Formats: sequence, structure tokens, C-alpha cells
Amino acid sequence: MVDEGVLGQIHGQVKAELSTCVNFWLRNGQDTENGGVYTCLDETGRVFSTDKSVWMQGRCAWTFSRLCNLYGRQPGWQAFAKSCLDFLEAYCINRKANGRMYFTVTADGQPLRQRRYHFSECFYTMANAEYYALTGGRDYLDRARSAWEMIWQLDQGLVPDPTGLAPKADPATRRGRALANPMIYLNLCSVLEGCDPDNAVIYRARAKTCAQTILTLHHRPELKATLEMVGENGEFWAQVAEGRVVNPGHDMECAWFLLEHALALGDEKTADKAVEMFDFAYNNGWDDAYGGLLYYTDVLGHPPEAYEHDMKLWWPHNELLIAALMIYRYTGREKYLRIFIKAWEYAMGAFREPVHGEWYGYLHRDGKPTLPAAKGSTFKGPFHLPRMLMKLDGMLGSERCALELDNRV
Repeated sequence: MVDEGVLGQIHGQVKAELSTCVNFWLRNGQDTENGGVYTCLDETGRVFSTDKSVWMQGRCAWTFSRLCNLYGRQPGWQAFAKSCLDFLEAYCINRKANGRMYFTVTADGQPLRQRRYHFSECFYTMANAEYYALTGGRDYLDRARSAWEMIWQLDQGLVPDPTGLAPKADPATRRGRALANPMIYLNLCSVLEGCDPDNAVIYRARAKTCAQTILTLHHRPELKATLEMVGENGEFWAQVAEGRVVNPGHDMECAWFLLEHALALGDEKTADKAVEMFDFAYNNGWDDAYGGLLYYTDVLGHPPEAYEHDMKLWWPHNELLIAALMIYRYTGREKYLRIFIKAWEYAMGAFREPVHGEWYGYLHRDGKPTLPAAKGSTFKGPFHLPRMLMKLDGMLGSERCALELDNRV
């Protein structure tokens, strides 16, 4: 049996880490000249590149808006969120491409790179919705809903991509589906429903479609895995590396998105599928030799093509922790509590850096940080870690969720 006092100790650590993380980004990330956030930060918090990730402008705006909505409005938090939103609106939207957004821009907002996928738009949607919940400003909700609709139209192939960029692969040769699209949209629906409950019916209808797509096309019990890429009708591309990729952290993130969706609906079948998805991901990804979660694996045991496949990254561990604790609260099975505690101890020992604050982003397989060490990058900013800490704080500080179908052992 797990000592109940352990969770109390972890809860205290979670609160302390959240405070440290938030202060790290307030102290080091704000661009007081141009607005927005710098995220390419070294171990000490020093900026090592002034190019700006558009994803991170939206993610940072969401994080600091969410902090206000959960813990009370703080002027510094709200100002940081608004600075990122204003920067997004002024510089990160390609007006010549029907509102598609850039991937990176310069410090002062000049466009650098446009990408095919539309995750910049996803984080723009999240940020505006959360800021609407904070302020009641209708313009923010209108922006969120407009981008949410555009993403759906693009995901479903209902409109051509206005950027004019060609697909990565010739669709006449191979046409596929990426797990990321329905997975992220599922979470967008959850965020929007939380911020705009008057339109919950619309958001839940699309969320159900996303969940069905994930579970019927990507989740493969016969392979004991959830696949990142499948054919247009869910075909398993066993003959090519792309079709065999498993990203355990991604699957765990997807699992808690699904579980959150299922709990809101009282849908036991989908909730149990989310647990199964987590189990497959944990079994595929946990590194028994060194601890921690591998970045990529191959579902058939072939050598993964990605050279970083055996690295340990911060965000998969963030998703593991959310999912494991959420599943423990749903099922009551101590197995998931043990997984949660083991993963927390690993992460605090390997990723946490106590001198300057925040977590390292990138570790070698043996748990040592890549050198020179980074606390932020184009892909790492104030999002996965503070989101995880906020979620854990909420779960550790509240009673078990309402949907307790039984106390499974």
C-alpha cells in the first residue's frame, strides 16, 4: 500500500514548482520592448535566440490567463497574457492567407516561416477563449470561435489550405491521417466548452467526432498501441517507418483528453478506452533500464527512424503525470498511483533544476541534460509544465471525480 502522506508531500512540491515555474517566465521571458514572450532560454534564463515561436505566444497567453482564472487575477499575469495576445493579433496572422498563422516571426514580429499544419491557430484559439473567460471581452471569444471553425474546415478537408502549401507527401501515392489533428481539436473543444458553456452542445458534438476518429482509426488494441499516422481509412502502414511510430507521451496526453471528455459525458466505455490507451503507452514507453519515458518507439520493434527516439523530453513526462493521476482518481487502482509517484520522483530528480528554476527540456537516455542545457526553445515555453502543475494541484487538492462507476482493484 502507498503511504497516504506521500500525496500530501507531492502536493506541496507541486505548489512550490508552480510558483517557481511562473516566476521564471515572468522574470526571463517577457519582451518588454516588442511585446510577447521569448522562449529560447538557457539554463539561467538568458535569451539565446530572439526569434519567436507563434505557438508559444498562444500557449503563454493561455497559461497566464488560466493562472488568473484558477488562482485569482494578478496584474502581472494578466498583463503578460494580454501582451502575448496583442502580439499574436498584430504580427502572427497572415492576412494574405485568409487568417492562417505563421510558425515563427522575428522579435519585432516580421514573418519568418509558414507551416502547413495549423497548430499556431490551435493555441491562438485556446488563448483567446481563456482570456475571454477572464475578462468577458466578446472580441476574444469571437476570435477563438472563428479560428476553431477554420481549423475544423481544414482538418475535414472542407476548404483548401489558403497558404497554397503542398502536402508533405503526394496524396496520389499515400494519403494518411495524423493523430495530432483530432487529438488537439478534442482538447480545443474542452477548453472552449469550459470558457463558453452556453454553446456546450456544439463543442461536445465535435468532440465526440474527434473521439470516434481517434478510437476507430488510431487506437489499435491488436497492436497494443495508438499510432501516430495511419492511412486515410485507418490502414496500418506496417511496411514503412512512418506508419509504425508510437509516441508514448502523445498517447498519454490523448488518453487524458479522452478521459476528461468521457467523464464530462458519463461515458464509461470511452473512459475505459482512455485507460487502455494509457496502459499501452506506458508499456511501450517506460524505460526500465534508466527510468523515464522514451520519446518514440516502433510498434513492431524495428529501429525507430527519429534519431532522438531514446531521449527523455520534459513534456511526455508532464502528460504521463496528468494521465496517471487522473486515471487513479477514476479507477481507484493503486497501480496508477504507483506509476504516478514513480514518474514524479523521476521527473523531479532528472528534469528539475533548483538553482535558477524551471525544468530542463531535453535529457539523454541516461537522464543527464543535453549540454549546453536549455530551459526553453521554439517548442518549449510556459505551457506543458505549468499546465501539468495546475492540473495536479487541482486533483490533489480536491475530492475524487464525480464519475465513480466502481472501485476497481
